[in-house]
Amino acid sequence: MPSTGTAGETVNWALRPGRAADVESVAELRAEVMRDDLVRLGRYDGHRVRQRLRDGFSPAHTSVVEVDGAFAGSVTLRPDGSGEGLHLEHFYLAPGVQGRGLGTAVLRELLDRADADGVPVRLVVLQGSAARRLYEREGFTTESEDPVDVLMVRGARAVRSPRRPAAGR
Repeated sequence: MPSTGTAGETVNWALRPGRAADVESVAELRAEVMRDDLVRLGRYDGHRVRQRLRDGFSPAHTSVVEVDGAFAGSVTLRPDGSGEGLHLEHFYLAPGVQGRGLGTAVLRELLDRADADGVPVRLVVLQGSAARRLYEREGFTTESEDPVDVLMVRGARAVRSPRRPAAGR
């Protein structure tokens, strides 16, 4: 799907279903994009950050972000366990595609799906992460936090049907 980035350029992106073979690419990207925040929080361990992704990777709930047909990121949207909502996790974009509106476009696509199902979405973001601003812009609010993690939630939004001309006009 094309989207217009913040600098006005068009980014041609698509989401494709995740596959088991994607796990190592996603684990490497996770280690790369989370490194600065985890170092700042005193929690970076390269092996652990990759292994946590491997241990929880779910191809059935993961989408791979592609830009011009090439791997550019991932996102997982799975049932949250309560049966009443979804949990968004493993949302990583390669540094080269960040800052161009792609994260907003992908997030809105996923939130539209949740809204169509009438369910809230929860996620966890690291304290001090720049991603928190994206989530707040898209309607997420803080549910709880600790020194490392912030649990955020966005309630389901009503889906508006397209406007149709009144009969006889």
